[in-house]
Amino acid sequence: MDNSSQRKLLWVSPACEIPQLAGEITAALVGNGPTLGFGQITSEFAPAICAVVIGTSGSSGPAKEVALSATALLTSARAANTYIGARAGDTWSLLLPLTHIAAVNVVIRAIELGTLPIDLRNVTTDYPRVNFTAIVPTQLFRALNGDARLLKHLRDSEKVLVGGAALSQSMRNQAEAAGIKVIATYGMTETCGGCIYDGTPLAGVEVEIFNGKINLRGPSLAMTYLNFPWVLRDGWFETNDLGEMHEDKVVITGRSDDVIISGSENLSLAAVENSLAIKFPNLQCAAFSLADPQWGQALHLAIVGDFEDSQISSHLESDFGVFAKPKGIYHVASLPLLGIGKVDKKTLAREFNHE
Repeated sequence: MDNSSQRKLLWVSPACEIPQLAGEITAALVGNGPTLGFGQITSEFAPAICAVVIGTSGSSGPAKEVALSATALLTSARAANTYIGARAGDTWSLLLPLTHIAAVNVVIRAIELGTLPIDLRNVTTDYPRVNFTAIVPTQLFRALNGDARLLKHLRDSEKVLVGGAALSQSMRNQAEAAGIKVIATYGMTETCGGCIYDGTPLAGVEVEIFNGKINLRGPSLAMTYLNFPWVLRDGWFETNDLGEMHEDKVVITGRSDDVIISGSENLSLAAVENSLAIKFPNLQCAAFSLADPQWGQALHLAIVGDFEDSQISSHLESDFGVFAKPKGIYHVASLPLLGIGKVDKKTLAREFNHE
């Protein structure tokens, strides 16, 4: 194979120290070093203008290697810093693993401000004060339910970006009541991570609702997949997320692949989780479906916490109807995660499918 128009791809260890990583990312962005690979990467080369490759978690299909240019990464970092009002010399903390775009973004945003992120991935002492940080909803839940060190760190930050998975309104309300200045972000690896903040697209990001789905376009969009066909429609990247526009704000209403048909009734798994989050704010829950001879697809729940099954069933039956009464409720020590924020519902379905 002719690799003359490509760059060598260097896989980055999740344990890489920040000073070394900052140097390698800087070299990758200006084109003086190899392309950097994060997460599950098998490719050895990438297009010459590709600075970073991120291996996705494969939450909606096979794992993909997403190629991102320096232009896309820098555009995303600068737009994020501008939106939150970051200034030169401000600091970020790194609380996310170096296998995902969210962590890479923190490093690049800090570099753009002339600083290095404060590495808190394995800190066992009190966290220092920083201006900004980025977390996933699972971490926010822990801060609100017993992790006093993390709670203080988040309170002390000027802004806390929460992304990687849907943030329920009830958890956001709890966080704001606790003094945390939350910004809910929406995006994916293909858009250099969060590209919509609190419903507002970042500078340069275009949004359209096409057949009910959110489509995205702009300079922070990925170049291609290295191991999978890359298909755009007139430059638009089609997501699997359902959404609406309300007064120039993007409202995420669910996923096209999370609606099940149970007893001939449509039931959104996201709506079930949101309903339970409002009723039981301290409940960690994942809704998933299993094939059922009577219902077609039956709702099942995995929950973390000391809650009565009857309370949960009664609430859902009252909120949605008898078809939403869970056919199984499983108490687990923790929810399996796919990546840094998304619950691995395929694993739950396999684990609790007893047929």
